[in-house]
Amino acid sequence: MRLLTAVDQLFLLLESRKQPMHVGGLFVFELPDNADSDFVYQLVKQMQESDVPPSFPFNQVLEHLAFWKKDKDFDVEHHLHHVALPSPGRVRELLMYVSREHGRLLDRAMPLWECHVIEGIQPEVEGGPERFAWYFKIHHSLVDGIAAMRLVQKSLSQSPAEPVTLPVWSLMARHRNQVNAILPAERSIRGIIKEQISTIKPVFTELLDNVKNYGDEGYVGTFDAPMSILNKRISASRRIAAQSYDIKRFNDIAERLKISRNDVVLAVCAGAIRRYLISMDALPSKPLIAFVPMSLRTDNSISGNQLSFVLANLGTHLDNPLRRIELIHRSMNNGKRRFRRMNQAQVINYSIVSYAWQGINLATGLFPRKQAFNLIISNVPGSEKPLYWNGARLQSLYPASIVFNGQAMNITLASYLDKIEFGITACSKALPRVQDMLMLIEEELQLLETTSKELAFKGITVEDKAGNQGNNKTKKLAP
Repeated sequence: MRLLTAVDQLFLLLESRKQPMHVGGLFVFELPDNADSDFVYQLVKQMQESDVPPSFPFNQVLEHLAFWKKDKDFDVEHHLHHVALPSPGRVRELLMYVSREHGRLLDRAMPLWECHVIEGIQPEVEGGPERFAWYFKIHHSLVDGIAAMRLVQKSLSQSPAEPVTLPVWSLMARHRNQVNAILPAERSIRGIIKEQISTIKPVFTELLDNVKNYGDEGYVGTFDAPMSILNKRISASRRIAAQSYDIKRFNDIAERLKISRNDVVLAVCAGAIRRYLISMDALPSKPLIAFVPMSLRTDNSISGNQLSFVLANLGTHLDNPLRRIELIHRSMNNGKRRFRRMNQAQVINYSIVSYAWQGINLATGLFPRKQAFNLIISNVPGSEKPLYWNGARLQSLYPASIVFNGQAMNITLASYLDKIEFGITACSKALPRVQDMLMLIEEELQLLETTSKELAFKGITVEDKAGNQGNNKTKKLAP
């Protein structure tokens, strides 16, 4: 048996009927040329009839909410579902199906994952190749975003000619030479205690640094997030909106402004959220705060949670897109510098102390009108090479994540080939017409393209303008 970490247990403790704590992904494939009419059926049959048992983490079942133990009664029919969309099989119907399934709890008496193979999807363009989809969901206590993406990459092939004969839940049989890298390392109790004691001084130093910088917009505290409609109590209803955008557009903006692509992603999201809230006359006067996950993985593991978070000031109170992106850039850099000064254990303990009251608040609901952040925005790196499933090319992938009471919207995106794939998960009752965010993201992306071109022509970068304002002020970052 394996002991759950504190982070893994938190996802289980927070779970309720209205807030399932699983993450997922929607993967859309194009059928290969000259594929048989029963191509998808044969894929499903191959998985159903596989006699290779599930491997870690797909064979793990909960024991007393504290341990993972090996499941001895694997039932493929419980985990694998084969469905066909009603005609005409548009993306709209596909997303409606996934939204319904994403709002349903996983059975804790079984390994916490499900796989749905969905056929009957219209071609992307008339006369184009037929398509099918794979929706996979797995409990967040088993994997974080990086681990989930690695699972996908290991379950598929980089060659259209290579057959994938084993199901995703038998990964270990496909990667026997990587067993030691995939399984989480075992540690002694003495080693864990020694490691924890060594974190006390550096964690205290960083907490003191936060106090010293209180009031600076570039240093975000856990009490800075304003109340907004994003922070309503949620229902069990989900709405997933998904769209692909050319990654080169984000890279070009980042290059012109000399900032990271992730800064651009946050700025685009911030501008879109600002527009969305203005359309409902619901924009707070104070800036919204984003919870931005950061991976702490230094190995090739594909299970568990090894992550922390940076609080980012989204600058949504500013109508100038340049001022917003400057503030986001400085806010993120401050968080990254803090984490670079600490090792993994120190970062985890710093996060536990910093966000402790928010964790208690989420679990108890004692302060429903006070949140440490307004939404989660997560960016997961994906494959730069095309992936295939028995010759069927993976066309696009859309992440689906968690929302919970006080956090009615989650924006998760993943890179794949030359695209950034946005997956927006929201409570459909708390936030109406969340699909409008896709259009607003496009509008904000166009605005930043125009603005960055103008600045590049003048030879101005975000670092230049931010540097001219001193180390601790952000109120006059742009003319």
